[in-house]
Amino acid sequence: MNINYPQPIPSMKITKFLCALGVLTLGFGVGAADIVSVQRAASEGSVSAQYELGGIYAFGEGVPIDNEKAAMWYRSGAEQGHSGSQYNLGVMYEKGLGVPQDYRQAIAWYRKAGVQGDLGAQFNLGGIFSNGLGVPQDFAQALFWYRKAAESGFPRAQSNLGLMYENGQGVAQDSKQAIFWYRKATAQGDAGALFNLGVMYANGRGVPQDFRQALALYRAAAEQGQPWAQANLGHMYATGTGLPRDDVQGYAWSTVAAASNIPLATKNRDLIAARLTAAQIEVGQRLAAQYFEKYRQSH
Repeated sequence: MNINYPQPIPSMKITKFLCALGVLTLGFGVGAADIVSVQRAASEGSVSAQYELGGIYAFGEGVPIDNEKAAMWYRSGAEQGHSGSQYNLGVMYEKGLGVPQDYRQAIAWYRKAGVQGDLGAQFNLGGIFSNGLGVPQDFAQALFWYRKAAESGFPRAQSNLGLMYENGQGVAQDSKQAIFWYRKATAQGDAGALFNLGVMYANGRGVPQDFRQALALYRAAAEQGQPWAQANLGHMYATGTGLPRDDVQGYAWSTVAAASNIPLATKNRDLIAARLTAAQIEVGQRLAAQYFEKYRQSH
């Protein structure tokens, strides 16, 4: 009879990966006395204290979360030229936290931070322009800002710059340059780049086709929770591509990917399940649970 084999997932689209606001603010508890001293310094015009106080309110460090106060203090620091405050104020405008959502305001503050070398601001500008968020889609501007952050070592910018070269967006299509930037990002463990480079090896695009290399890259990304990599890892197990066929492993990884609402992963999981016994499905479900738990513990 004909066997319906699972299908692989193509290279991912450019995705806006907002840097977590917390990476630029306080990461420890703040006592009442500390808050009083920070408030005093902020009121006296200290830009570092204004930035810190914005973080205290944004994350509820010793006080209830208050995004309006956070935005107010970030604005105080931003208007004095503090790049971290400018970046965080941009995030608040982009997300509509404590202020009305306003992409043009977000862009304005990201630009101010970006020209001072803030990598998160440069990256987020690339995301806004590549996705056309509140402004016309502009790949040239996206390329400009991604490149700035990428050349300073920001891995997600390196990954998205690679994708722009792969797709010929804002620049001539160039698989070699795509691979160059993907490798830069994978050296820092970026899951999106690991997946996209895996796709390049699986398809022999810009490199000799190498399923074993693709498998290793998909696995590294899948273990970080990258759902498209999980889906393709399940596909490779289920079709015996680059390794001996293993439907139980294929079912397990497809199950994990399907939990992230990847429609093709759901379809592949069901195709594989039709080839399994009830006992094998139970084993696959246990493996999927183990993969979920391993990812949860590592994050």
